[in-house]
Amino acid sequence: MKKFTTALLLAAVALPAVAIPSAASAQSRQELRRDRQDIRHEERELRDAQRRGDRRDIRDERRDVRDAHREYREDLRDRDRAWGRDDWRFNRDRNRALYGRGSWNAPFRYTSFRVGGRIGPSYYGPRYVIADPWRYHLPRAGRYQSWVRHYNDVLLIDTRRGVVIRTIPSFYW
Repeated sequence: MKKFTTALLLAAVALPAVAIPSAASAQSRQELRRDRQDIRHEERELRDAQRRGDRRDIRDERRDVRDAHREYREDLRDRDRAWGRDDWRFNRDRNRALYGRGSWNAPFRYTSFRVGGRIGPSYYGPRYVIADPWRYHLPRAGRYQSWVRHYNDVLLIDTRRGVVIRTIPSFYW
């Protein structure tokens, strides 16, 4: 009887923990929706201020739009962490050999790329594409996108335009 009671108590303790992620995901969806609405609202107010032409109002509205975008990005980041989409760090700490730098070198010098920057096709040629991103617990690349190795860094590239979508510095040891 004691074993049954103990098992029942353990199950009761574990069940609420299982139910939390679905509630958290619903809340994050609502937060993201609310943040997008805030962005649209702030952009509308910015357009109105630009029509009126008052410099102080325009500056204040630009700041509000920037803050709304920042809050949206933070909520996206929080959602990704809650869903384990950033778990490559956890995996890297436990599998050091997989993330070892090795003797890989590019025929060009190291450049620190930023999101939104354009890069030449030689940087994301077939030689540098990570063919198995799931092995490194990287998020799945979208259509016309690929994960590319650049020295220790990993870049997500829009292969049609050559634009850097995401950078992960010091990905490899």
